Amino acid sequence: MTDFQEQQPQQPYYPPHPPRPPHAPAQQPAGAGQTATQPIVTEPGTTIWPSGGQVPPSGPPVPPVPPLTAMGAPAAAPAGGPGSRRRAKRGVGLMAAVAIAAAAIGGGTATLVQQVTSDTPVAAASSNVNGTNVSASSAGTVAGVAEAVSPSIVEISANSNSGKSTGSGVIITSDGEIITNNHVISGASEITVRLNDGTSYEAEVVGTDPDKDLALIKLRGASGLKTATLGDSSKVRVGDQVVAIGSPEGLTGTVTSGIVSALDRDVTVAKDDDSQDQGQGQQYDPRQGWPFEFGGQQFNGDTGSSKTTYKALQTDASLNPGNSGGALINMNGEIIGINSAMYSPSSSNGSTAGSVGLGFAIPVDTVKADLDSLRAGGDS
Repeated sequence: MTDFQEQQPQQPYYPPHPPRPPHAPAQQPAGAGQTATQPIVTEPGTTIWPSGGQVPPSGPPVPPVPPLTAMGAPAAAPAGGPGSRRRAKRGVGLMAAVAIAAAAIGGGTATLVQQVTSDTPVAAASSNVNGTNVSASSAGTVAGVAEAVSPSIVEISANSNSGKSTGSGVIITSDGEIITNNHVISGASEITVRLNDGTSYEAEVVGTDPDKDLALIKLRGASGLKTATLGDSSKVRVGDQVVAIGSPEGLTGTVTSGIVSALDRDVTVAKDDDSQDQGQGQQYDPRQGWPFEFGGQQFNGDTGSSKTTYKALQTDASLNPGNSGGALINMNGEIIGINSAMYSPSSSNGSTAGSVGLGFAIPVDTVKADLDSLRAGGDS
């Protein structure tokens, strides 16, 4: 061999390291005791050195440096890198939180929509009743009905040759038309009406219908009165809660409550002056009540030979003599019946023992159907 230098041991070959930014430290040759390994180039700008405790010949491992963008800012980390995994985890967490919030909001919205569109209202709210004006906050309560309807219920005092009787009535027009029982005013020569506020008026008979035990009277010189609302007795059901207002024993504006006990009861009452109270010799004894027949039995005296039968609502609301002609009212403040007969059993000494929960009312639909005839004078 001539002109050749002594052959040197062959040095291991290392591929060029990818470009580094100016701030990256220069590589140093592998030091003693360090074993170099071949780098793995996965894609431009990314170099991975094998693990296993070995280090690259140029010194400590240099982390991959992302290529610079045109503005000198690092490009986004490659997909699948540690940054991507961290962002992916944050993204999944954020999406989960959004999904939970959306589910909560969606559930609340669904509930709200269901409440708004449901056939059954969320809160049982009754609307005001014309004429009686039961407030929304008091509707459905005895106190609310009493407050609204009491101004439309009156006490009636009738003087006749047989004596004085006391009953009740219901104002149906602002100028003083009042519905009551025929037996309350029959044969009266003078009628005095006292309103709930204590104001008194003289009244005259407009028309009567003894067959239905109904009468229409009219106050003289009255105006601006609060009227009751006539309801619909065809919608009444057994078990419905009701309120009765009247003047039992002359106690004006007395309020009692109960339920509808039965429908379409056949009640028979005396007509006009043919009735006789047992041993009293007068048409209507306010201490004992109006004679009537029910279920084949007579109550409160002899009904006489001239009688009439009508279909009635039965109620257990406490009724006593003086409630005749007063109102039976539903919980919306509507009149559903005119109280007409009640059983008040007498003791052996002749004193009354009060209501026993057996009362009857003429359905308001019967009253409404008879109004035109009563205004025309009826059968009087």
